[in-house]
Amino acid sequence: MAPFFIASNFLQYLQIEKRYSPHTVDSYGIDIYQFQCFLTERACQSFDTVNQRIIRNWIVELNEKKCSPRSINRKLTAIRTFFKWLHSKGVIEKNPAKSLRGLKTGRQLPTFARESEMEHSQWEHVFPAGFEGLRDKLMVELFYQTGIRRAELIHLCTNDVNKDFIRVVGKRNKERLVPLSPSLFTLLETYMNVKKSNGHVNERLLVLNNGKELYPKFVNRKIKMYLTLTTTMDKKTPHVLRHTFATHLLNRGAGLETIKILLGHSNLSATQVYTHNTFAKLNSIYAYAHPRGTKNT
Repeated sequence: MAPFFIASNFLQYLQIEKRYSPHTVDSYGIDIYQFQCFLTERACQSFDTVNQRIIRNWIVELNEKKCSPRSINRKLTAIRTFFKWLHSKGVIEKNPAKSLRGLKTGRQLPTFARESEMEHSQWEHVFPAGFEGLRDKLMVELFYQTGIRRAELIHLCTNDVNKDFIRVVGKRNKERLVPLSPSLFTLLETYMNVKKSNGHVNERLLVLNNGKELYPKFVNRKIKMYLTLTTTMDKKTPHVLRHTFATHLLNRGAGLETIKILLGHSNLSATQVYTHNTFAKLNSIYAYAHPRGTKNT
């Protein structure tokens, strides 16, 4: 028998052996719990009684509940990984999720801010005075100038900062070095001096007003507030600034391989999603550069 409580062992495997981020482990845990609830409602008491038809019925139910194809595919990935692990441990004889395919999804295009919206003049007077404003400004600049992820920013430590770069620990504990502009390093130095003078000794680089570690909802709320003040975008999240970082680099001639390294992507296909956003730029270059371009006729 493969009782449901074995799922906790799987989550430990993801965290310790696979080194998945806490966010990913939590998401997998929620997805598996939802699948367990579905099985319980159908009097299915263990995972070794699950077959492909049961999983397909779950997918149908999710679809009927208006769950998006992208979300369903994410849940299906969690279930595939889980049953693959069960099979590798000899807990089940066959993997019922092995040949299941995900749903077709439309390509989701990254949202990004225009360069004009990220100019210094747009941001001069949006930050409050004192430690809080300095920290918030540094948060925005780190997102925009380094393309760092939210979790990576939260876990940055003071000793990760160098005059020329920051050391970023990304997904699955992969490290990368991201260059710092002189202006960003100056801002970092100023912030760290004020942080020290305020008596904040937390090893984390960015901290709350009381010196404690940042948390995701706080970062989301701050970034949404500042992007609302400076941009016209509908979506206002830390990840939008990561998309903006990549798009602006590509627009100004950076190669995809370079952007891939800076973003910490494991493969180039994840980076190629930004190429569509630069079509307007490519069209402009073509118009000027080709002998029969519109700017030459």
